Amino acid sequence: MAIHETAVIAPSAEIGPDCEIGPYCVIGDNVVLGANSRLRSHVVIERDTIIGERCNAYPFAALGGRTQDLKFKGEQTQLIIGDDNTFRENVTVHRGTTPDTPTRIGDHNLFLCYSHVAHECHIGNHVIFSNNATIAGHVSVGDYAIIAGLSAVHQFCRVGEHSMIGGLTRITQDVAPFMIIEGNPSATRSLNVVGLQRRGFSDADIRALKTAYKKLFLKKNLNLSEQAALFREHEDAQNEHALRLIEFIENTERGIVR
Repeated sequence: MAIHETAVIAPSAEIGPDCEIGPYCVIGDNVVLGANSRLRSHVVIERDTIIGERCNAYPFAALGGRTQDLKFKGEQTQLIIGDDNTFRENVTVHRGTTPDTPTRIGDHNLFLCYSHVAHECHIGNHVIFSNNATIAGHVSVGDYAIIAGLSAVHQFCRVGEHSMIGGLTRITQDVAPFMIIEGNPSATRSLNVVGLQRRGFSDADIRALKTAYKKLFLKKNLNLSEQAALFREHEDAQNEHALRLIEFIENTERGIVR
């Protein structure tokens, strides 16, 4: 373990083996920092934050800050972070608002400079936030999603797995899995074919999702829930990923970016 002499660490913090804590880092009460994690310098980890193993935080990252939700009454709340995450310069991630609703981040995620994760958000695994990508409170982001630079997601929205949000995009409704979304106002532009190929989706899976995209997003004579109900009868709807897309649409509360 290597801890710089200028670092300030609360007595109640738990620092795992083989961690590196650089100059002027501040670690608050009841923080848990997993093994082999590295804080470069000037990193602030506030109270009641749990961080897994092999995580990296760069200068001026601020993790576990108090929620900005005005309903917060000073309760003991948490930020829970998994393993193998990277937080680049000036990233901010906030704790939950109530004790039973922590902010959660999974494993193998990359948060680039100035990106922001608000209270009660749930981030999956292998997600990328590009520079200045921001999500408001209560947002969920599925595995392998990418949120490009200067994009913003409204509170209570869902970002589906394997989706990609283009730069400078405003999101006020749910983002369907497997799709590329871009614009202001935002629109579903196409299937994320290149991303799916990189992640090992079979040709049959991609063909089924292409059919789903055409049936659900290109036909405008019915609303999306009606299109989804009709598509259930199509043979490609039996594909597990196409079925996941249908179920995501059927379970929306804010509507789907179309």
